[in-house]
Amino acid sequence: MAARETEIIEKCEVKGNGAASVCGSAVKLKRELGLFSAVNLILGVMIGSGIFVSPASALEHSGSVGLCLVIWTVSGVISLLGALSFAELGTVVGKSGAEYAYFQEAFGKTHRYWGPLPSFICAWIYVVILRPAEVAIIVMTFAEYAIQPFTPNLMQDYKDIAIKLASIAALFIMTYINITSVKLFVKVQNIFGVCKVFACLIVIGGGIYEIAKGNTAHLDKGFQGSTSSPGGIALALYSGLWAYDGWNSVTVVTEEIINPGVNVPLSISIAVPLITALYVFMNVAYMTVLSYAEMTSVPAVAVAFGTRVLGPASFLIPLGVAIATFGCAMSVQFGVTRVCYTAARGGHMLEVFSYVNMKRLTPAPAVAFQALLTTIFIVVGNIKTLIEFASWFLWFFYGLAMVALLVLRKTQAEKIRPYRVPTPVPCFVLLVAIFLSILPIVHDPSVKYLMAIGFIVLGVAVYTFFVYHKKTPSSLLRKFTFLTQVLLESVPPSNHED
Repeated sequence: MAARETEIIEKCEVKGNGAASVCGSAVKLKRELGLFSAVNLILGVMIGSGIFVSPASALEHSGSVGLCLVIWTVSGVISLLGALSFAELGTVVGKSGAEYAYFQEAFGKTHRYWGPLPSFICAWIYVVILRPAEVAIIVMTFAEYAIQPFTPNLMQDYKDIAIKLASIAALFIMTYINITSVKLFVKVQNIFGVCKVFACLIVIGGGIYEIAKGNTAHLDKGFQGSTSSPGGIALALYSGLWAYDGWNSVTVVTEEIINPGVNVPLSISIAVPLITALYVFMNVAYMTVLSYAEMTSVPAVAVAFGTRVLGPASFLIPLGVAIATFGCAMSVQFGVTRVCYTAARGGHMLEVFSYVNMKRLTPAPAVAFQALLTTIFIVVGNIKTLIEFASWFLWFFYGLAMVALLVLRKTQAEKIRPYRVPTPVPCFVLLVAIFLSILPIVHDPSVKYLMAIGFIVLGVAVYTFFVYHKKTPSSLLRKFTFLTQVLLESVPPSNHED
């Protein structure tokens, strides 16, 4: 993964077995992300299409404007507490990969077989299915809004083909950016981050204008119609938390953050409250203009809002959605390639995915692998069910990360902690994670959770056969490694620390 971006000081020699050695070279972590870039990375992952296209799920489950706004606020607070807990883990462990690295540090040496298994299952879920499927859905949303002005009268079948082609083209561009250099990614992401916040402020400004005109009939209903069902409140909370997902993104690339002991917790403390404020006030704006029935029925809430409020400038909303989704997909891809790199470095993925491009100093094989998986998901198309069952894993892994934090407090008590979160915080987040992991199964026991269990079982089988017993087709892998090295000009990173 990660971000072990490397400075090759002397030439690299490729051996006959396909492996590469860096002769007399120093491999050093390149820390390219400062505070502003770290904040923008969190913004990039957290602000996707959800808040523009479908923020109504929390309203539908909560039943009222007032309770819905409470849900959005509470979701932001929970996300902040979870992110601050990850900030401690990130600064103590000091490695990229977020949950994968934390599970390795906390459990990896406890048992020869069972110890590394949580890390492997985490990488297996994130790298092979969850993140590439998520990128595919986000980039297809981008394509739908990007081509909208050019295909108003196109038949649906042709439109679907156009969306897939535009999605693959967009994926190629973001893959090129992520392979070329971290600096290029940072520059593009910083621009997109500012544009996303501006798009959110346009919506909020429209809401303020309507309230100033006295248009408050929908807001005046307050808590009228609020659900009294614990299950309904829990599902509303689940919807809100899903919209906030991505708060741990800066800890995925800890090794690329300048002064992580300061900038990781500080970037979280800036970005998550900022996004909470944006989300709450955007919902106020939506619910000022649109009725409950409109909010829960229109295909894209922000577009309906823009048509009603912005008039000739309504095109800014689809443009904002396109910018938000492209930036989000690029950031998610950036993060998951680092998980893939770290897992490969830990022996849980093919070794070649831990190699770095010797000219551009990026984990090019991991980026290319993620692009390939995402392309497959784009071609398959109907993958929302995969996201539904795979998203259940998120809070399961977040909860396990809180356990890892508490374990490391005991096993590495003497280790310096540049940032330490109060103990009740990870305990509270753990309880929320347990609740959100159990609730969906109890409320809606369906086949998708059997699929999730089946994927875990398959992961255990892969781990047992290929990782634990090391039953790999070595000759084939050597050829694949050599071909990848030649095509992507990649070499193994050195294991030297900074």
